[in-house]
Amino acid sequence: MIKGLVLIEPKIYSDERGFFYEFFNCKTLEKYNIDVNFVQGNHSKSGFGVLRGLHLQKVQPQAKLIRVLKGEILDVVVDLRDGSETFGEIYKVILNEENRKQLYIPEGFAHGFLSLKENTEIEYLCSDYYAPQYESGIFPFDSDLSIDWELEKHGLSSEELIISSKDKNLPSFKEFCENLKEVMR
Repeated sequence: MIKGLVLIEPKIYSDERGFFYEFFNCKTLEKYNIDVNFVQGNHSKSGFGVLRGLHLQKVQPQAKLIRVLKGEILDVVVDLRDGSETFGEIYKVILNEENRKQLYIPEGFAHGFLSLKENTEIEYLCSDYYAPQYESGIFPFDSDLSIDWELEKHGLSSEELIISSKDKNLPSFKEFCENLKEVMR
């Protein structure tokens, strides 16, 4: 795992009534040395084959705590922290409603996900407010990053993917790096 990322596996209590678990607890974050004040919560719903990302904010960077409420995603992050030993490295994990795992992503990472089930819902907390004027990202199929989105494994073809025009027009990794000083100031 890339330094700074934390995969949290909550203790789930299940019985004939259903289940219970704490999806947020400051003491759990402290246990993992996560010192962040979340100020915004987001909820999104995606169909099977929706790919969102890779996104980040140039200014007002956001740490995120991601979890899946319903369905399943392949969650992908790229380390873009200036001076990081793992700059440009990729981390992927399956998050779903069964494993209830949560991924903490510190500031300085691009984030994206591929929805692997219909009506997938995710919820994530952010450490800073959404600022559309500072949006940035990297094209999810950039040849230099060569992210394996595991399409075939999950019964998808590139033609079936649903990607916004905004995400299709994100800069390449090389273009992003050329503007890194401006982007990550």
